Amino acid sequence: MTTYTDDIQDTQALKDQHGSTWDAINPEYVARMRAQNRFRTGLDIARYTADIMRRDMAEYDADPSQYTQSLGVWHGFVGQQKLISIKKHLKSTKKRYLYLSGWMVAALRSEFGPLPDQSMHEKTAVPALIEELYTFLRQADARELDLLFTQLDRARAAGDETAVEFIQSQIDNHETHVVPIIADIDAGFGNPEATYLLAKKMIEAGACAIQIENQVSDEKQCGHQDGKVTVPHEDFLAKINAVRYAFLELGIENGVIVARTDSLGAGLTQKLAVSNQPGDLGDRYNSFLDVEEITEAELNDGDVVIRREGRLLRPKRLASNLYQFRPGTGEDRVVLDCITSLRNGADLLWIETEKPHIDQIAGMVDRIREAVPDAKLVYNNSPSFNWTLNFRQQAYDLLEAQGHDVSGYDRGNLMSAEYDDTDLARLADEKIRTFQRDGAARAGIFHHLITLPTYHTAALSTDDLAKGYFGDEGMLAYVRGVQRREIREGIATVRHQNMAGSDIGDNHKEYFAGEAALKAGGKNNTMNQFG
Repeated sequence: MTTYTDDIQDTQALKDQHGSTWDAINPEYVARMRAQNRFRTGLDIARYTADIMRRDMAEYDADPSQYTQSLGVWHGFVGQQKLISIKKHLKSTKKRYLYLSGWMVAALRSEFGPLPDQSMHEKTAVPALIEELYTFLRQADARELDLLFTQLDRARAAGDETAVEFIQSQIDNHETHVVPIIADIDAGFGNPEATYLLAKKMIEAGACAIQIENQVSDEKQCGHQDGKVTVPHEDFLAKINAVRYAFLELGIENGVIVARTDSLGAGLTQKLAVSNQPGDLGDRYNSFLDVEEITEAELNDGDVVIRREGRLLRPKRLASNLYQFRPGTGEDRVVLDCITSLRNGADLLWIETEKPHIDQIAGMVDRIREAVPDAKLVYNNSPSFNWTLNFRQQAYDLLEAQGHDVSGYDRGNLMSAEYDDTDLARLADEKIRTFQRDGAARAGIFHHLITLPTYHTAALSTDDLAKGYFGDEGMLAYVRGVQRREIREGIATVRHQNMAGSDIGDNHKEYFAGEAALKAGGKNNTMNQFG
């Protein structure tokens, strides 16, 4: 027995109880609709996907080659098509997630219009996008199963029992398009209570993993911009606790918290940490401040000072009323941030770096793992990095260190196309190709994501089409560049009516009205041109 056949039998028993008033109800149609609606609520999704992430984390601990990946998406349709493509080409969604980028919510989903990544957008846009993504992924399930049901009916009509058995097996073992979403809550959009309330909305929408960063909420910056301001650990840990309480209140006991540190590129803090005794967490945070030693006589009205080991230290305060850290302390602050977060409720780490360099990342992770051996990273394979230039420079440095002649290359101009067909460029491209695998093995990276790739692909593909369509190519630009490729490469959107749910709707009409149903998919539907 399977869930599908169980549902048929259960509905038949229920139908028998109601007698002739339920004569129009077909138990198999009910089973089909239930199969197409596997997840009834966002909390069902959060529980299911949290289990997936926890299993994947354990498998990575046992074997670092078992890392996970995601692409950032900004619309439900984009996320849906990504998962359809993964199932089509790679046959399974295993270890492939979605990433919800705060950057793209700000840039593409705010009612204010395009905004910078500074927590200026409506925070309600974040849970709304989570809900939208899962609506589209569930619709992908419904569509795929609907196609299987149609095939099953045809096989039955043809009396092909072998085909019936095979299709029934596909239905019974259907792999859902619903996968974990790692969702960006920025710096929490306010105080810990605000963080808790937003986290609840995100979890109720289906989020099993929430990423939060240690920047100050009202001065939050994109991780790859200047002017980042961090908060003392006590403030950040309160927000981690707020997220955990939100998970627990809603019954998601294995929800995942990703603690992001921006300390590598953040040279400022909004306030000094509270310290009760030498060497405590607050004292260690303050120890990184840029200070000058003064005497009591040098104290001015309004000065803020720290007493340490009998000395008076005056932190350097900027006109913005922010305090600055000593240059060169970024990595030490990152290590302290990460150890502290893991020891206080976080499950995964995110270290925002200024370049994709495995040795740099591994150097920090090695230090973290001295304190927390199973520390794991979510790492941003960011479009803000110039990957070509960075890796060509890394290849240049490697070749030079190995004694190769690099006099034919200008290290400062390696982005130039003149180097594209060189040994150095091929070496760099190979390092880019294996970056995720190598980073997982050497630098503790459990999950590789690209924050805003589909922002760039949407712009690039639109540019290609607009250039041709409004130029000399006219309709050929669309036909050759889009439709012909869709047909030949089996892209499901070529039958866009089906993708939008027209055939599902037709079948429902038949369930509800029988032969009287007015269906859209008849002989005059132009989608029939695509088979």
